[in-house]
Amino acid sequence: MAWRWGILAGLAAGLTAAPALAGECGALANLKIEAVNLHSAAEVPASGDLPAYCRVLGTIRPAISVEVRLPLQNWNGKYYGTGCGGFCGGLNADAPGFTNAMNYGLRRGYAASTMDGGHWGTGSADGRWAAGDLVARMDWGQRAVTETARVSKVLVRAFYDRPQQKSYFAGCSTGGRMAAMEALKYPKDFDGIISGAPALDYTGLVATTFAWVTKANSGTDGKPILTTPRIKLVAEAVAAACGTEGNKGLVADPRQCGFMPSSLRCTGATTDKCLSEAEVGVLEKWYAGPTDAAGRQLYPGGIPLGSEAHWPRWLTGLGNAPAILPLFAADFLRYMAFWPSPGPAYRVTDFDFSADPARMAPQAQTYNAATYDPASGAVRPVSDLSAFRDAGGKLLIYHGWGDPLVTPFMSVAFYEALARSGGGLDTLKNTARLFMVPGMDHCGIGTEGPGIADTGIDPLTALERWVEAGEAPRELIATKRDAGGAVSWSRPVCAYPQVPRSEGSGLTCAAP
Repeated sequence: MAWRWGILAGLAAGLTAAPALAGECGALANLKIEAVNLHSAAEVPASGDLPAYCRVLGTIRPAISVEVRLPLQNWNGKYYGTGCGGFCGGLNADAPGFTNAMNYGLRRGYAASTMDGGHWGTGSADGRWAAGDLVARMDWGQRAVTETARVSKVLVRAFYDRPQQKSYFAGCSTGGRMAAMEALKYPKDFDGIISGAPALDYTGLVATTFAWVTKANSGTDGKPILTTPRIKLVAEAVAAACGTEGNKGLVADPRQCGFMPSSLRCTGATTDKCLSEAEVGVLEKWYAGPTDAAGRQLYPGGIPLGSEAHWPRWLTGLGNAPAILPLFAADFLRYMAFWPSPGPAYRVTDFDFSADPARMAPQAQTYNAATYDPASGAVRPVSDLSAFRDAGGKLLIYHGWGDPLVTPFMSVAFYEALARSGGGLDTLKNTARLFMVPGMDHCGIGTEGPGIADTGIDPLTALERWVEAGEAPRELIATKRDAGGAVSWSRPVCAYPQVPRSEGSGLTCAAP
């Protein structure tokens, strides 16, 4: 067996794999890779729509858990890395749909990987791992994806006896932030990157904005002011004011919607047809977004008009489940936003909108792919895209206009900031394109209302054509399906800044 260990050592040093090792799944567990402990490598038989694959589990020191799945047959010659959501904290290897889902790539013949962000947690809103660990913060903020890509490519070369022809990455939410970070700071890791609903500015969003949303809806008795049963009234009013008839209330662009919450204010006793003064006040603060004591905007925009159908899941509670946004805000502020961490006694309503944003600056340098500057109103990416452009990379960004969690206005501001530093929109579109999807919930998770699911668009095929054939995507097609799978509607989503215009019996992308 000594000859085999020599081959394995050669692989770790980047030498060409010997044909005798190719295809031997179990032998991968003994591969020597710098700063990596490989725990197991075993064949998994085909099941359902998943092909048979070699499953490799390992840890990149100190604590980044990774899983790599290598198709046993019909490998397409490419590698597909995926991100994770929220604060991560687990190997969500069998995530459904498209969002942060490695199996989406595996089904298409890719060698695919995922990781846990560099720590374990009890769920994606558990931030306790970061309380006293700056290394774990850096792994989650910047290091987990680039290190997983490094290890995955070694495994690909070892198993197939040749390197991947192309490498892609896809992530949404935190995964979308990871995607943007890769393009900006690690420009040679991937040929094509999909950044979905990116939480680019974590300190500005999950601390400042989430605290604003939570505090705005907290009554003096500690109970929420605006509750889930009242949301239907708001959603119907916004749809009536700004929704399109053919798409059952879809708000094409919330920036063009002039709905005023005051139109729902009760003139007499509060009824199920109108809102109280306090409820109207919550809406006004939510739609406007956070400000400090001087009235200065602290983050781009607020909750978008047209997102109301998705508020129960994120903002007010869905069934017996609590609202998710306040849970993220609580643990981020207790354990992740400051150094030292204030701990479990900290309440979201303690957040000081005038003093605390500046206190988070050190952690912003660790977490943020871009940061909003309240003093200038500018968005500042951590880098420009010049190195990614020079490496031939392509970045596809998408975001739902109906996203009430990672609000969409930052993505537009980020794209425009990249354009300013990269020669303008006409130059930037050769490297990066942005698609704003009407009505779409956060990462397409919710299908309530007129918005589409995450599988209602196909950014990967568009990115493959761009990277491999030079066909830059002018539009993505968004398709809404009902519970039975039948198509309710379909329309183009145009590459920013173009918008759909009526032409004949359909829509075509044109200048705004």
